[in-house]
Amino acid sequence: MAIAGQDSRPSSFSLALLHPRYAVNWLGLSLLWLLVTLLPWRAQMLFGRALGRLSMRVLKSRVKIARRNLELALPELDEAERERILTANFESVGCAVFETGMAWFWPDWRMRAITRMEGTEHVDAAVANHKGMLLLSAHFLTLELNARQFGLYRPGVGVYRPNTNAVLEYAQVEGRCRSNKYLVDRLNIKGMLKALRQGDALWYAPDHDYGSHASVFVPFFAVEQAATITGTATLARVKNTVTLPCFTIREKNGYRLLIQAPMTNFPVGDDIADAIASNQVIEAAIRLAPEQYMWLHRRFKTTPEGVPYRY
Repeated sequence: MAIAGQDSRPSSFSLALLHPRYAVNWLGLSLLWLLVTLLPWRAQMLFGRALGRLSMRVLKSRVKIARRNLELALPELDEAERERILTANFESVGCAVFETGMAWFWPDWRMRAITRMEGTEHVDAAVANHKGMLLLSAHFLTLELNARQFGLYRPGVGVYRPNTNAVLEYAQVEGRCRSNKYLVDRLNIKGMLKALRQGDALWYAPDHDYGSHASVFVPFFAVEQAATITGTATLARVKNTVTLPCFTIREKNGYRLLIQAPMTNFPVGDDIADAIASNQVIEAAIRLAPEQYMWLHRRFKTTPEGVPYRY
């Protein structure tokens, strides 16, 4: 199990991980490995969509949250269109189970076969100019693939939340480091700054609601006062760092790794203006495939004084 604040790198297997209390975890991981190894990609997506539809019957509270998020974020759409996105979103949740297995278990050659990279010239330019890269990403349901695919082009460093379950922590660190260097605990700000100063690419997703601490209230979709952390600008201020928006979009025949041009005039030094700028980039990416975003998170749960709870 990772210790908060420390970096995580692939480690040797420990016999302690074979304790009987982890039997269910190993069974689940083994089944996932077997399915993603043996089944072709299209079959996995077919089963994933079916699993996602089934999950709507089980995860009713999450369905309610996702529906409310769509109402708040996309009020310009009629109810029928939002319900279509909701169903497609949970189909994407099911696909994400298989995509996690792909990201953790597939060899590089198989991952490359379904990956179309766009914008790698921006990475080349940053490397040529000896700049660190802040990869501004978001909680798409394809997020496990995003870092893995970027690492196929240039291994980087991921920001993550350690798992309290030792077996799941072992699996995610091993899986996420298949084509990347190491992971940094999301609480380890010094570790993030160090990675950027060393010229690494740092994967970072600031789009969830992390509470009012170190946050400002700025627009995100149709919600005028969405709690948004200020950490993006803090990291972007590191000397010789460029901010590259980076997302993975599921397409008909595979995935598009979209690396966009460096954000210009960012950061400007104003927390509100910088938070608005990063939210606008993330929102534009989500609108490319809204059904693939993690709407089942209470994105708008934190409200400023005087604004009622939204859920």
